[in-house]
Amino acid sequence: MPTVPTAAAAIGVRPEQILKSLVFEDRRGVRVVAIARGTGRIDRRRLALATGLDRPVPADPAVVLDVTGYPAGGVPPIGHRFLLPVIMDVRVAELDVAYGGAGTEDALLRISPSTIRVVTNAVVADIVGDSTTVSVNVEEARAPNVASSSIPGQVVANTSILSSDLVRTRPG
Repeated sequence: MPTVPTAAAAIGVRPEQILKSLVFEDRRGVRVVAIARGTGRIDRRRLALATGLDRPVPADPAVVLDVTGYPAGGVPPIGHRFLLPVIMDVRVAELDVAYGGAGTEDALLRISPSTIRVVTNAVVADIVGDSTTVSVNVEEARAPNVASSSIPGQVVANTSILSSDLVRTRPG
């Protein structure tokens, strides 16, 4: 996907409305999808508190492709190959409409964060920002059974994307 400001300008929205869906994993191989506004930086300490991951790091691009079915940089917020726990930043949840990856570098998916929450059973937590001011209530924010939710072979079904929800970032 193009840079956040470029993508936002191409479709005429604020950069805060562009989402990034990033796969993180820990040394045990437990994986989650973290969704944040494109202008925010995911704080790994906050992510660990919210998910129970042990020192999360961004997944290798080959892992991202394998577990989501999409290349890094084009991962949509829904419709992943395997059911992965999804953690949505609180700032994303505040948006009425957002634009996330659509599987390619030249398209975005127009979607409401409330739809993302319903389709993925996302947990909303404060995962972006300065880790010196962590305010996550771990018991309320922790994703239930994160380790057991990443089951190979379990596929998300009935996730349809209408062509009217796809927005081109490049002419074509």
